Amino acid sequence: MLGLSGCALLPLSRQSATPTGLGAESRQEPALSGDGRLLASLAERGGRTTVVLQARRTGQVLALRHLRNRQPHSSPSLSWNGRYLALLVQQGGRRQAVIEDRATGQQHPLFLPAGQEPQQLSLAPDGQSVALALINGGSRRLQVFSLTGMLEPDRPPGLRESGGGPP
Repeated sequence: MLGLSGCALLPLSRQSATPTGLGAESRQEPALSGDGRLLASLAERGGRTTVVLQARRTGQVLALRHLRNRQPHSSPSLSWNGRYLALLVQQGGRRQAVIEDRATGQQHPLFLPAGQEPQQLSLAPDGQSVALALINGGSRRLQVFSLTGMLEPDRPPGLRESGGGPP
């Protein structure tokens, strides 16, 4: 039996969530940046599934330089400040995992061992690793890849690079 003393349980208030500036089109697979400023999601545009990146508060759509003509897109994931957008794109007859660096305009394809096709991904908030759900010869597995040395860390403001004791 669990006893609680000195605590009062308060009922949760019921407030409806209010959407802000995201438009009325149908969206799928939402992904927020760690700081909550950016939203990546998938929308049907011209018969193709396309990733849409927006400033969450204003709804402004932000340009993505290297992703046109590589649809359908799937599985968007954002780093902490939204510098990196990882997703799956169509490359010929196969899916490919890529990371768009919005600060430099570069796109980083993730080259996987032969026969492995990505089905879903999740980028670590600091951009230093990515988890991929892969299919290889009909079997599914999950693998985490280090991106250290490929991408600069994308950390929250004020976070130290490495140890050194208390702030």
